Amino acid sequence: MDLTVGNIYEGKVTGITGFGAFVQLAPGKSGMVHISEIANTYVDDIHKHLKEGDVVKVKLIAIDQNGRINLSIKKALPLPEKSGAPTVRNAAPSGRDHTRSGAAPVTAAAEGPVQEPTADSQFEDKLRAFMQRSESKMSDLRMQKDRRSGARRRR
Repeated sequence: MDLTVGNIYEGKVTGITGFGAFVQLAPGKSGMVHISEIANTYVDDIHKHLKEGDVVKVKLIAIDQNGRINLSIKKALPLPEKSGAPTVRNAAPSGRDHTRSGAAPVTAAAEGPVQEPTADSQFEDKLRAFMQRSESKMSDLRMQKDRRSGARRRR
């Protein structure tokens, strides 16, 4: 099974930790859903949302250089309805984006309104990606440190 970033897959929850859940997509192919990617609301206890054996839909959001697969349950869900006026970005002749709130959405003939992420959601996505990379790097460093210190004690 070839995995493609951006596609939605169905998988089985195989393990739950304090920072996320592991989901098997296919035999030999599993990834992790970070706690921040489980629901559109704050998740303080993963066990309130998932349990081992659950079958969930996940969106593949990244495969890092070490081959680890990052997944998101909340990005696989339909977008929640937001109240208020839509935010529309228009490119000005100068090349800058100008945001107009409450303006009529730009539409294609019969495709419906064009929805672009707001500045807040772009920032949150970037922050979430940074936190996932940071947690991954810290985990790798801890494992390396544990291996080194364990080897010294045995001598």
